[in-house]
Amino acid sequence: MTVEERINEIRTLLEKYNYEYYVLDNPSVPDAEYDRLMQELIMLENEHPEFQSPLSPSQRVGGLVQEEFAKVTHKRMMLSLANAFNEDDLREFDKKVKEGTGLDQFTYMAEMKIDGLGMSLVYRGNLLYAATRGDGVTGEDVTANIITIKSIPSHIATNEDFEIRGEVFMPKKSLERLNKERAENGEPLFANARNAAAGSIRQLDSSIAATRGLDAFWYYFVNAKDFGVRYHSKALEMADQLGFKTNPERRLCNGIDEVIKYIEEYTEKRPSLGYDIDGVVIKVDDMDLYDRLGYTAKTPRWAIAYKFPPEEVVTKLEDIIFTVGRTGKITPNAVLSPVRVAGSVVQRATLHNEDFIKEKDLKIGDFVVIRKAGDVIPEVVRPVSEKRTGLEIPFEMINNCPVCGLPLIKKDAMHFCVNPHCDARKIESIIHFSSRDAMDIEGLGERVAEQFFNQGFFHNVEEIFKLYEHRDEIIALDGWQSKSVDNLINAIEKSKENSLEKVLFGLGIKEVGAKMAKTLARKYQNIDNLIAASEEELLEIADVGPIVARSIRNYFSDERNMELINALKEQHVNFDYLGSTSTAANSYFSGKTVVLTGTLSKYGRKEATELLENLGAKVTGSVSKATDVVIAGVEAGSKLDKAHALGITVLDEEEFLALLG
Repeated sequence: MTVEERINEIRTLLEKYNYEYYVLDNPSVPDAEYDRLMQELIMLENEHPEFQSPLSPSQRVGGLVQEEFAKVTHKRMMLSLANAFNEDDLREFDKKVKEGTGLDQFTYMAEMKIDGLGMSLVYRGNLLYAATRGDGVTGEDVTANIITIKSIPSHIATNEDFEIRGEVFMPKKSLERLNKERAENGEPLFANARNAAAGSIRQLDSSIAATRGLDAFWYYFVNAKDFGVRYHSKALEMADQLGFKTNPERRLCNGIDEVIKYIEEYTEKRPSLGYDIDGVVIKVDDMDLYDRLGYTAKTPRWAIAYKFPPEEVVTKLEDIIFTVGRTGKITPNAVLSPVRVAGSVVQRATLHNEDFIKEKDLKIGDFVVIRKAGDVIPEVVRPVSEKRTGLEIPFEMINNCPVCGLPLIKKDAMHFCVNPHCDARKIESIIHFSSRDAMDIEGLGERVAEQFFNQGFFHNVEEIFKLYEHRDEIIALDGWQSKSVDNLINAIEKSKENSLEKVLFGLGIKEVGAKMAKTLARKYQNIDNLIAASEEELLEIADVGPIVARSIRNYFSDERNMELINALKEQHVNFDYLGSTSTAANSYFSGKTVVLTGTLSKYGRKEATELLENLGAKVTGSVSKATDVVIAGVEAGSKLDKAHALGITVLDEEEFLALLG
C-alpha cells in the first residue's frame, strides 16, 4: 500500500467514525483507536505535505486565518418562509394549498424550526463550499469554519452536483460551557445560542470556530428531483444515507389536523430538547406540487413556519432607570432580576415613557410578567398585582436629566433633555454618525464609542477624525493591538470619501432618514446648496412635507450645527453627491415609481434599488395604480399578477438591464 493509499484509507475510516459518533451517537470503536488513527494521519500528512487537504479529518480543528469572507451567489435563491402564529393561520395555509392544487388532502412534513444560522452546502463528491444565507441571493463563503463541525461530511458518495441546506446551531450544553469559560476569563457572555452560532461561524480564524461545539441539522435537499426523488420525506432519507445529520423529531402528517397535534406536542417538549427551537416548519411533502403552488417575492407557497407564542415568565422589577438618546429623549428602563426568556438571560427592558408605566400601573418592587416581542426584544407585559406586599414604591417621573442635571421638558408623551452639550446625547450622536447607514465606520460601534468617549479620546462627532492622535493610548488599552487600531483609523479615513447622503443622515437631522437624505443629496448635489434652500423650495420636493422642511431649516439655522459642518469640511469630509444626475435626467426610470419582485440574477434587491434611485426612480414595496413599472425576476409572485391586472408596464431582467445600458 502506498503512502497516499494509506492516507486515504485512514481518512475514510475517520469520516466513518465521525459519522457514527456525531450523527448516529453510536461509536463502533473506542476513543483510543480513533486517536491512534488521527495521530498516524497527522504524521503522514506532515511527512508528505503534497497529500495534505483542507477537507482532511485532521483539519477539523481549524487553523485557517482569512482576511475576509468571499461572496457567493446562490444557484437558487435561499428564500425565507411566511409565518403562522395560530391555528387559523395554519388552516388558511392548508386552504390555499388545496385551492392552488385542486386537491383535497395533503401529506405534510412537520419539522423543528432550529434557532440558528441558515447554511447551504454544495458538493461534487467533495465539499466545494459552504455559504451563509446572506440576503438570499448572495451569501458568504464560510467553508473553513463549517468543516470544523464534525457531523458534516467533507465528501459524499456521489459525484453529481448536490446542494443541501440546513441550520448551523449551538447546542444548549455548548453554550453553557462556552459562557462558563468566558465568565472565568472576564469576557462578555453570549446572549443566546443563535448569536453564539452566528458569531462563531463568522470568525476569520477557523480554530476559534472549532472550539465552539457547533452542530447542524440539514432539512432541504435542493436538487433532489435531479436524483429522481419526488417526495421531501424521501429526500431527507437520502440525505441520511449520504451521511448528513437530519432532525429525528420530524414527522409526516396526514392533513392539517395532525400538523396541529404535532405542534401541540412539541410546544410541551420544547424545553427538553438539547437545542433551541422557535417554531415548527410545515412543508407539502410532494415536491411535484411546488411549481404548481409557486412563490411570492420572498416565500414559497408550499411551506410555512409556525412561530411559538412568546414565552412569558415572572420576575421582579428591581428598579427603573433612565437613559438619554441622541435627540435628548429620556427613556425609562426596567431593571429586572435576571431571568431566562426564549434562550437568553434578560435583565433590562424598555418602559418607553411615563404614560406606558402609569397605564400598566407598574411599581418598583413588583413581580412582573415579561416576554420577548418576536422572540427578540424583551418587554414588560403586566404586573402580578396579587403578589404585592404593600412595600412596592410608586413610580415618579424624573424632572432633571440623569446625566447633565438640567431640567427636562415634556412634549406629547415624551420627556427630553434639551442641553446640546449633554454627554449622553454626544455619545449617542457619535454612535449614530458612525453607524452602517450613516458613515459606516467599521469598528466604531456602541461599546467602542462609549469607551473612547469616557477615555477622553473624542467628545463630539468632529473629533472622530482626530482619533489617530490617540493611537498609542488606544494600543495601551486592554483588547487593542496595533493592527486593530490601524484598521479603525483607516476606516475613519475612508469614511471621508462617502457620498453626501451618508453624511447627511449621519448628522442626525430630525425627520431626515436614510431615504430622505438620498433624495436631498440627489436634488441639491452638495451641502451648500441644501443649506441655502428655503422652506418653500424644500416643500416642492416629493415626500417633503411641512414638518420635514421646517426641521431641515431649523437644523441649518442653528449656529452650532454650522460650526460642526465647517469643522468636518476642515477634516476634508466629502459633502458632494457622488451619484450621477445627468444620467438620471435622461434615464427611462427618472420620475417613475418602480416595484421590484422576484429574484434578479445580476443584482441583489438592495443593489437594484440603489441603481434605480440613482436614476431618479422612486422604489416602493407594493403595486398600486400609482406604480409605473414592475421589474420581475425569477419566481415573481402576486405583485406580478397584480401588475398585469392593473395594466402596468412589466420588464423582465433582460429588458431592465438593457434600459440600464
